Amino acid sequence: MIRRPLALALAFVLAPSLASAEDLMQTYELARAGDPQFSAAESNRLATREGAVQARAAMLPQLDGTATLSRSRSEGPSTQTQINPANGQLTSISGNSDSETTSRRYGVDLTQMIYDHSRITTLRSQKALSVASDYQLEAAGDDLITRTSAAYFNVLVQLETLAAAQAAEDAAKKQFDYASKRLEVGLAPITDVHEAQAQYESARASTILTRNAVEDAYQALAEITGQPVRNLKALPADFQPALPNSLGVEEWVQTAIDNNPALQAKEYQLESAEANVNTARSGHYPRLYLNGSYVDSATWGDNTFTSGFGSVTNPVENESRGPQFGITLSVPIFAGGATQSGVRQALAQRDVVQDELVQQRRALERNARNAYQTLVAGISEVEARRLALVAAQSAYDASNVGLEVGTRTVLDVLQNQRNLFTAQQNYAQARYNYLQNRLLLEQAAGTLEIEDLQDINRLLTVDAESQVDL
Repeated sequence: MIRRPLALALAFVLAPSLASAEDLMQTYELARAGDPQFSAAESNRLATREGAVQARAAMLPQLDGTATLSRSRSEGPSTQTQINPANGQLTSISGNSDSETTSRRYGVDLTQMIYDHSRITTLRSQKALSVASDYQLEAAGDDLITRTSAAYFNVLVQLETLAAAQAAEDAAKKQFDYASKRLEVGLAPITDVHEAQAQYESARASTILTRNAVEDAYQALAEITGQPVRNLKALPADFQPALPNSLGVEEWVQTAIDNNPALQAKEYQLESAEANVNTARSGHYPRLYLNGSYVDSATWGDNTFTSGFGSVTNPVENESRGPQFGITLSVPIFAGGATQSGVRQALAQRDVVQDELVQQRRALERNARNAYQTLVAGISEVEARRLALVAAQSAYDASNVGLEVGTRTVLDVLQNQRNLFTAQQNYAQARYNYLQNRLLLEQAAGTLEIEDLQDINRLLTVDAESQVDL
């Protein structure tokens, strides 16, 4: 896995050579280094993994050091027992006391958990979330592959559509000029010219819109890669689709249930929610901790006592040091119902995750079936679209010949030309939909790898922009 700093560094180093990437793999490498969604998934995984570290740290010894220095002064009436100078006997004498002292304290405090069920279950919850984040990152990587391929194939479809639109515009212009010349010599009515001009202007508008669609498709790809990508590779004309392997639909569905990373992430999130329920219930359990400390303290200063017999100043000096150890048992008795409320809340949150897991499993099964069926149908569709294109081309060529010999009109030619344009567009869409559906099936099954993208990349051997006037 490429970490974000390394990925960004690679992106800057390779940017001059990859900005004009010619194939799908180079485009994917740019996307892996520059896609903010994937980068956010990596950062989210790192943040989630720290939860387990912090939960484990709470179970380890907690050591704190303290140091204090304070100065105090007090003054007020006081009574002391002193020797009466008059008779030499002990007597209580009232007077005024003035004390000024300085204190310092250094200490080290140690706390070690012996038994705290809430911290044990919190660690289990965070460990489950950490594993879930690994699967979420894997799912984000699969999503990056399919998002990149979808944007890449969309550019190719739009380029082929633009090529067909430009050919249709040229053909419409040719028919418009032909109808105009026939009108000049009196061989065609004015309506043929108007019809041909309408078709020509419509073809021009279609070319303009398609060219804009091409630029937008390039921008959508750059949104993922972070920089412009040009000179893409496309499928050759003799491409023949086939199933990637011999697995049936039930095998694909079972593989998806067993391996899909998004589903596995949700399963570990459910495990974390179960642990959170135990954490909430642990509010009823006793907690046992070992406490220890070592303290070094000292106090110094003086105390002045003033009475009718004079003033007496006594120094204040006190110093102590030594360790202290003990065990603290805490037993919850009543928390105002907060513990029971926390348990109910945790149970409800667990049920939410459980229902989401059921829904996600059902959706995954449906999506896996649909992806397989769409892929199988796509093979037949590509062949059917190819034959439709061949027929549309033959019809267009025949109508041109018929126009020259007088058996077809300009309108017939224009109609066949529109049919040809539609057939070319549908054929291009069907071919690249098949490639995308291959990746979507592998993604649903949880078996999508870089090798799958490389297999498709090897099929792309034609310069996509060679037949287009950009």
